[in-house]
Amino acid sequence: MTSQQPDAGQPDTGQPDTGAKELDPKGLIRESYRIAGIDAGQCRSIFLDWALSLPVDQDNTVALTAMLETYGSDHPDHPMTSVLREGLAGSARPKRRGGWRSRPRD
Repeated sequence: MTSQQPDAGQPDTGQPDTGAKELDPKGLIRESYRIAGIDAGQCRSIFLDWALSLPVDQDNTVALTAMLETYGSDHPDHPMTSVLREGLAGSARPKRRGGWRSRPRD
């Protein structure tokens, strides 16, 4: 008989760590990993709802990294893991693309 110590961050226990609870108070990300047959489109919809519910002063990169560490490491092939990674890649500060300052001056 082997003894396994449960990890509080595993989504299948339903008990995420304290940091994840604070960043996902509605449990949207946690529950997305528990939905059988969920697809990328559904994950993007859940992700958008989660992202819009973050506090204004919350650093999105920190929140995404925490969600990936909490849930993504145990489910690397899950569609939500892909969506979280895309969100992390897209959270880099965008470069200025236009406006009056980018136009040539005479």
